[in-house]
This record gives sequence, structure tokens and C-alpha cells, in this order.
Amino acid sequence: MSNEAVAKRMEKTQNRSKIRTTVQIGMLGAVAVVLMMLDFPVPFLVPPFVKMDFSELPVLIGTFAMGPVAGVLIELLKNLLNLVLHGTTTGGIGELSNFVIGCAFVVPAGLIYRKKKTKKNALIGMACGTVFMAALGCLSNAFVIFPMYSAVMGIPMEQFVAMGTAINPAVDNLFTFIILCMAPFNLMKGIVISLITFLLYKRLRVLLKGE
Repeated sequence: MSNEAVAKRMEKTQNRSKIRTTVQIGMLGAVAVVLMMLDFPVPFLVPPFVKMDFSELPVLIGTFAMGPVAGVLIELLKNLLNLVLHGTTTGGIGELSNFVIGCAFVVPAGLIYRKKKTKKNALIGMACGTVFMAALGCLSNAFVIFPMYSAVMGIPMEQFVAMGTAINPAVDNLFTFIILCMAPFNLMKGIVISLITFLLYKRLRVLLKGE
């Protein structure tokens, strides 16, 4: 076989792979939007405006199967589709927060898993992603998300603190609200998503990779 024929075959294979990856990103983004709609409050931990959902599940699976860049694209597609299909009640701030927090979770997990694709690395990756998500969530909520939300929606910071105090009397300012409410919420979310992903990934990986 000539070098030209080999090059054409490789190009055709690469194009097929790109198309397959694009389709998978679109499918996982669509599934994530559906799961995003099935959100629910966690009243013992955070105020009602903060809701739990499982939309990071297909994002994390896609990240493990196709890499961190694919994970970021699925996360972006999920939030863009949600904006287009359902609009926003937070001036886009909720979607921005969801994107940032989601990427903080899946990117570290994907980077660690990509080095060596073993169960051990998957667990280490998800544990690191969970911790990083909680840490970045604290910083982004304190300095970006809540100040933006307060300015755009006209809700005083004291009102957020009051909602936190109603759940946990130890909450008496924005800092304690974030540490005692938002950080545990993100840790819980990361642990739950990681556990489900760990149980499902091996079977789903066969479908995603065609193995």
C-alpha cells in the first residue's frame, strides 16, 4: 500500500472519529439537560434556591471516555441548551455557576484518569475533583456568584445569610454560609455523582468506545 493510500485511510479514520466524538458529546449534553430538569431541594443542608441534580453524571462519564476537553464541551452544551430550552430565572448567573463548578469537578478527574485508566485512578480522580469542586465553589460563590446574583437580582447579601441561618444557626455571615452550607452541598454532590459513575462507567464505556 502506497504512502498516499495510507494517509487517506488515516485521514478517513480520523474524520470518522471526530464525527463520532461530536455525536457523543451532543448525546451526553442532551442527557445532561434532561437530568438537570430533574432537580430537587436538599432542605437540611442548603436553602431552596440551591438544588441537587445528577446532570454531572453524563459529563463525568464523557470526560472519562473522551478526555477533559470533551467534558468541558459537554458541560458547556448542557448549560447552553438549558438556557435555550428553559430560559433562566437567575440572569444566567446560575448557569455560569453550574458550568464553573461542573468543570472544576470533571476536569481534574479526567486529567488524573487519562494518565492511567484504572479503577484506582478513577477513584483518585473523582476524589480530587470533588475536593477541588468544593474549594473552587467556595471561592467563586464568595467573590463572584453571590455578589453578581445580589447585584443583578436585587437581593441583599443579608437575605442569603438569613436563609442559611434558618437551616444552621451557626451561619451568621456570608463566609459561614458558604463554609457550612455550600461547601458540604458540593462535597455531597461530588460523592454521590462519583459513586454512581463508578458503578455505571464500566458498562457505559463499552457503548461510548464501541469496545
